[in-house]
Amino acid sequence: MATEGIERYRSAYAEQVARLANIRDKRIEKAFAAVPRETFLPLPPWSVISMGRTTRTSDVAEIYDNVLVAIDRARGINNGEPALHAAWIDAISPQPNESVIHVGAGLGYYTAILALLVQPNGHVEAFEYEADLAAQAARNLFPYSNIAVHAASAFGRALAQADIIYVNAGVVAPDVEWLRALNPGGRLIFPWQPHKGWGPALLVRRCASRGGFSAQSLMTVGFISCSGTNEKISVAHLPTEADLAAVQSVWIKADRSPDSSAIAVYDDVWFSSQEIGN
Repeated sequence: MATEGIERYRSAYAEQVARLANIRDKRIEKAFAAVPRETFLPLPPWSVISMGRTTRTSDVAEIYDNVLVAIDRARGINNGEPALHAAWIDAISPQPNESVIHVGAGLGYYTAILALLVQPNGHVEAFEYEADLAAQAARNLFPYSNIAVHAASAFGRALAQADIIYVNAGVVAPDVEWLRALNPGGRLIFPWQPHKGWGPALLVRRCASRGGFSAQSLMTVGFISCSGTNEKISVAHLPTEADLAAVQSVWIKADRSPDSSAIAVYDDVWFSSQEIGN
């Protein structure tokens, strides 16, 4: 297919994604229009997943829709729903010159979009635990000079300071090192999944003038679990759906011990119903 035809598909797709996600930052639509999705997928034919139904196609037009595209069906790894990621990216609001850590980069598609949004002097540190995916992501992202790909887990390790941490794998609790790595005003978004396979997408912001991290539940999601984690819940029962929605802040246990506002307590962090400002 001619380049002009693919660019038309990509432009219409970016408009669709922006509309479905109701994004506020129009730069995000431009980034979706600029990054070729097919570059960050396995070779065709592709497995396109929509409304729980999988079809096989080699038609590039069919991947320029708000659909999942499988990366490895056996491992349950896919490219992710574009409108969901557009909404997340809009929520964390990447700005020029900011630093980003991308956890669970897969083959690098959303890494590339994040990298465009923090140009000219921002950069992205991308972590992918699956060695084969990390190797392919490094090849896919080679043209992007502001991205470094790490074939490693981003869990349980000290990280460079960052303005944004974007997590594409479900976790029982955020790694305490993610919280410590956030600059004042920095944002973390991740799928909090204390229940197997589902939970809220949580937007966390480091308070600039006081301790703790504000937290806001955005939507219910289901992500493949993050590899290399070992956090376990330390309360007598799993938090209910109402508990999950009531979370207003996250705290590092070493900084503040859990109190009567605690909803869920883990080895290093705890969730609270207490609202805190920035």
